[in-house]
Amino acid sequence: MRALLLPLSLLFVVELSRAAPVAADTFAPVFELAGISLLCEQAEPLVARGLTEAQQRPLGQAFTADALCADLARQLSGEFSATELQQARQLLDSDLAQRFTAAERAVGEGGGEALAQYRAQLLEQAPLQARLDLVRRLDAAAHTTALAALLRYEVGKTQALLALKARGENLDEQALSKQTAEQAKVLRQSSATAVESFMLFAYRQMPSADLAAYAALYESAVVARLLTRSAEVLPSLFAERRQAIRAAN
Repeated sequence: MRALLLPLSLLFVVELSRAAPVAADTFAPVFELAGISLLCEQAEPLVARGLTEAQQRPLGQAFTADALCADLARQLSGEFSATELQQARQLLDSDLAQRFTAAERAVGEGGGEALAQYRAQLLEQAPLQARLDLVRRLDAAAHTTALAALLRYEVGKTQALLALKARGENLDEQALSKQTAEQAKVLRQSSATAVESFMLFAYRQMPSADLAAYAALYESAVVARLLTRSAEVLPSLFAERRQAIRAAN
């Protein structure tokens, strides 16, 4: 019996460590590597785009990158251990991941002209199906299209609410979602097309074996769960902010 006490006590300690929420700022480097920080950074300028200063006033600081990502981290803090976040960080900061990140950044160095030309070529000559399948596998695993479409949709809903408020009108979240539901489908399709062509171009020099390995990295349990939960939680964070806009005078 005594021989069982030590292993059981160790197991109890392990379970406690798993249950203990990690500090929200522990997520910051992982969010940066996973592309979630970039989404947070884009939210405020996209929501404010085209709005007058008076129309922007109800936004306050709610849509700043720090506020949005901090709220997301707080929502997820009880679901991930420090060990899991470290595992995700190591995967997303691996040599393989850094090579692909460098390839992505290189696309913007020429002002995007080469990408535009490549997209025009795709209209005339489709990529190899095997290569396209790999890109789609990576896109699904990394939630790239899902997160891009989510951001565009939530921004659109927020701007629609602000326009209504400017006219002295209002819509609750359910009615707003119903009115914009068709836009979600369109945004998803256009985002998928843009993401696919970007990946095909950015990774054109990468061997297919490396592309498959990169997709597998995002399919790893902890990274997949982090991205899935982020995509599930973010809409509620935007909805909370819209509710604050409704309540503002």
